[in-house]
Amino acid sequence: MKILSLSLLAAALAVPAAAQDAAQVKRGFELYKQKNCQMCHQLGGQGNRTGTAHDGVGARLEPEEIRQWLVDPRAMAQKTGSTKKPPMIPYKHLPKADLDALVAYLSSLK
Repeated sequence: MKILSLSLLAAALAVPAAAQDAAQVKRGFELYKQKNCQMCHQLGGQGNRTGTAHDGVGARLEPEEIRQWLVDPRAMAQKTGSTKKPPMIPYKHLPKADLDALVAYLSSLK
């Protein structure tokens, strides 16, 4: 009985977290459009090929790597040996909640 109660409690706590994650991914998608990421990046055949395509980026990079690409793209380009030109614009001045949402959205692209 105790195990069943703990399982039900864990399940009840997971639902709000999943809803919060979904809301954060949705907000990240909205920011992706607002920040005109498609001006340089392609996703689902839409957008520009100047930057790296974002299809499957969540499968290729860990969330922290995505965050680093957003806030310090020059350092990440140097670290990874990327020679894409022009270099990506850094988004280090985004509010933390917006940055978290963009990372959540890009991480969801698997």
